[in-house]
Amino acid sequence: MSHVTSAVRTPLVTGGKTYADVTEDISRQVEGAPTREWTIAFTISVVVLLYGTACVFWTWWEGLGVWGLNKTVGWAWDITNFVWWVGIGHAGTLISAILLLFRQKWRTAVNRAAEAMTIFAVLCAASFILMHMGRPWLAYWALPLPNTFGSLWVNFKSPLVWDVFAISTYFTVSLVFWYMGLLPDLATIRDRARSKVSRYIYGAFSLGWNGSAKTWARYEYMSLILAGLSTPLVLSVHTIVSMDFATSVIPGWHTTIFPPYFVAGAIFSGFAMVQNLVLIIRVVFKLEDYITIEHIESMNKVITLTGSIVGVAYLTEFFIAWYSGVEFESYAFINRATGPYWWAYWAMMTCNVITPQLFWSRAIRRSIVWTFVLSVIVNIGMWFERFVIIVTSLHRDYLPSSWAMFHPTLFDISDYIFSFGFFFTLFLLFSKFLPVVNMAEVKTVIKSSSERLPVSVSGVAKGERVANPTFNKNIE
Repeated sequence: MSHVTSAVRTPLVTGGKTYADVTEDISRQVEGAPTREWTIAFTISVVVLLYGTACVFWTWWEGLGVWGLNKTVGWAWDITNFVWWVGIGHAGTLISAILLLFRQKWRTAVNRAAEAMTIFAVLCAASFILMHMGRPWLAYWALPLPNTFGSLWVNFKSPLVWDVFAISTYFTVSLVFWYMGLLPDLATIRDRARSKVSRYIYGAFSLGWNGSAKTWARYEYMSLILAGLSTPLVLSVHTIVSMDFATSVIPGWHTTIFPPYFVAGAIFSGFAMVQNLVLIIRVVFKLEDYITIEHIESMNKVITLTGSIVGVAYLTEFFIAWYSGVEFESYAFINRATGPYWWAYWAMMTCNVITPQLFWSRAIRRSIVWTFVLSVIVNIGMWFERFVIIVTSLHRDYLPSSWAMFHPTLFDISDYIFSFGFFFTLFLLFSKFLPVVNMAEVKTVIKSSSERLPVSVSGVAKGERVANPTFNKNIE
């Protein structure tokens, strides 16, 4: 059989991989002993998590007075971090759901890691909700549960209650989507397992997957149904988060552009975090043939698009503040750019608007180093965006005598560090015990998106020969 290459599309799987190669390469990190690099990274993450956990409990014990909040700035790093982590969680569902519906083949190599990132980022965001409650043991009061407190009920008109519904729904659907997508690969690990314990554990979690045609058909139906359910969530979750601010009357928050602006920013920061994670994964686990330059360039194009939308939103905010004729609205935006927090505003503009424009260059878009550095810069900028929106809109209100500055304390910073320890501990556990690339979906695109067609019989590695000379002739 002659080699077949596409004259139209660059291959998404390089190295002439066969089906057996895909299974072997991706299963290797699950079946082998932890590498030295993984052990070091996991140790650091656990140490950071333990330190952060101690600080979080101290925050609860002493009260939120240990943060830098004051009577004027009642929201600061807590809500900034919450919105930032929710935004990061958006890319996973977009890659999994929307790109699935649009039949984008390049999603297959990065969707597993992106979905895991979504789940862990949403958990980190939820941790900040619990932190700033002050009394986390009463968190269930945010749910509309029957109770004996004199018919105490949630306020359905409050965007904070909408947050609870939106984020819990988003987390549930994302978790089911991620887990269902794991089933074929869990069954593969189960069948390759050498120890009884591994075979039992992976067998239990694979839910009796047998690889029959009926099983695969149901898997495909389920994927499409979950993708259809998830697609509105990509748009609705950060829209509802933006309404925490947009439904208020505070100058700088009271604007109708927030929902699309927040959604674009969420996808922007989410794809940047996916880039940071997959660039490390492809090197550490030697997956360069599966996570290729084409995948990286495709994600950089999304970053360029959403970054440009965010830049237009920044300019639109200033225009509407002037066009409204409301002096308080105008002052809120002038204060952002020239007031005491000018440095945060211009850091935001530089990181989110100016630096992503470098991706218009094809050489930079396809550069590993540039991509990693610019993705880090994007997420720094998106954190500053949330900080600027929240703190600069609050610290100078209608009454000049109540103007105040916010200065973070050790516990503001340490509680933020906790979320990084939590996130990377979970992600490192995922990368060791579960396949970080979706083997089943990569195999579905290998014929149409590989440098050459794989051998006609699954399970025969390249270069492998059998006794039948006719078969040997066919695979050459």
